[in-house]
Amino acid sequence: MKKIILGIITVLVLLVIIVLVKTYTYPFKKVNVNAKSAMNIPQNDSAIYRFSGGLKIPTISTGELGDFDYTSFDQFKKYLKETYPLIYQHTEYQEVNGYGLVFKLKGSNSGLQPILFLSHMDVVPPGDADVKNKEENIFRPQDKPAASPKEVAEDWDYAPFSGAVANGRIYGRGALDMKGMLFSLMESLTTLIKEKHIPQRDIYLAFGFDEEVGGRKGAVKIAEYFKSKGLEFDAVYDEGGIIVEKGSISGINSDVALIGCAEKGFLSAKIKVKGLGGHSSMPPTESAIGKAAVIMQRLEDHQMKPMITPLIQEFFDNVGGAMPFTNRMAIANRWLLNPVLLSQLTKNNSTNALVRTTTALTMMKGSDGTNVLSPEVEFVVNFRLLPGNTVKDVKDHIAKATKGFDVEIEEVDNTREASAVSSTKTKAYKVIESGIKELYPEALVSPYLTVGGTDAYKYQIVSKNIYRFIPFKINHAEQQSIHSTNEYISIENYMRMIRYFEYVMKNYDK
Repeated sequence: MKKIILGIITVLVLLVIIVLVKTYTYPFKKVNVNAKSAMNIPQNDSAIYRFSGGLKIPTISTGELGDFDYTSFDQFKKYLKETYPLIYQHTEYQEVNGYGLVFKLKGSNSGLQPILFLSHMDVVPPGDADVKNKEENIFRPQDKPAASPKEVAEDWDYAPFSGAVANGRIYGRGALDMKGMLFSLMESLTTLIKEKHIPQRDIYLAFGFDEEVGGRKGAVKIAEYFKSKGLEFDAVYDEGGIIVEKGSISGINSDVALIGCAEKGFLSAKIKVKGLGGHSSMPPTESAIGKAAVIMQRLEDHQMKPMITPLIQEFFDNVGGAMPFTNRMAIANRWLLNPVLLSQLTKNNSTNALVRTTTALTMMKGSDGTNVLSPEVEFVVNFRLLPGNTVKDVKDHIAKATKGFDVEIEEVDNTREASAVSSTKTKAYKVIESGIKELYPEALVSPYLTVGGTDAYKYQIVSKNIYRFIPFKINHAEQQSIHSTNEYISIENYMRMIRYFEYVMKNYDK
């Protein structure tokens, strides 16, 4: 008996030693403790003014393309042409499907594959929140910058289409999503033209006009246009990753630049559950709504299996050095602690989205009367597919959850598989990394999974190197202003965006 106990103790001691050795020797990327100071970028009031003017144009996209106010989009096209004449004079310009805009700056070596930068001009509606200051034409770029908010604002400081410049910020719907990227690209390309800088390879800009409602008429058609021309891009750059401030990601004690090397897929299913209708005074044993509730509970209680994909493992390898010891220990010893690690990750909404196909019940409809039993109840469940899961996997999962019930299942919106995963070993990725280090030397740089949808996946037909990243640093409250209230971008962030894209354009082949 003593030998058995001694043997168990010996095994446990050896196990602890192995775990500790693996933790301390695991090759986490080093945290930038002694990073050089961030580059000081002069403020360009003229660039701010041009951007402000673009935010004043309400290029709102709605559910149906026929409902668009195309007058605003015509106005926006005209504004770009008047504001950036050098680009229209020195690039090949093409309109695709009426409002998709494509610019090509010719490089010196036509044998090299071109690079492509994306953005979109459409914005979501601003909502009906109150406006604190309704004064027009506010342009105070020399204001002292206000502190970053700790909570999401309930009201707009300035009207959503005022383009107000105050408090060190540029306010307006689209400031972050995505006119900031669009205008910074136009500014960067203008700089190249002014300086007579000829890149080695062709540089393309492509701007969609319906990204917020699926991109079927904008990005899809532009990608098809490129395909018809036989183009294959060495890199495609779009939105989808940002620089998050220290503490924004639970357990990571560092700023982190998140480069989206893939994005999740999408499937929304409308599930109609059938039962007996009638008057509530004589209800059946099982109502349609009760059956629907059982199915919904199954979907929430038995979600798709979590897993750490190679992309997320690489993310942990890059940021693990800025995490507490226990987190590093779990990452370094997945062979032993993988169930513990997954258990912790799935308890947090943001990290749960990185390791599983998520399930979200979004809509439900029953009867129209308080005393009426509907013979049919319908609800919508949305899945965001993790790379490694397929649309078929999700359909099988739904079938299992609805087993035993009389249901009809209909896919709604645009079902799509998760995107391909782009490599972090390419020139296209390395130039992003070096550009970030120039502007944000203190930030860890890591590949990441973009959990929302972008136009980027539509360009898989013309490139295998697709990266989603916007070079601005914002906190959680500022992130929440996207599609919400009081959207703005700091002047500092906007200046850094311009410099970043200029860096990538100039240094891609260095």
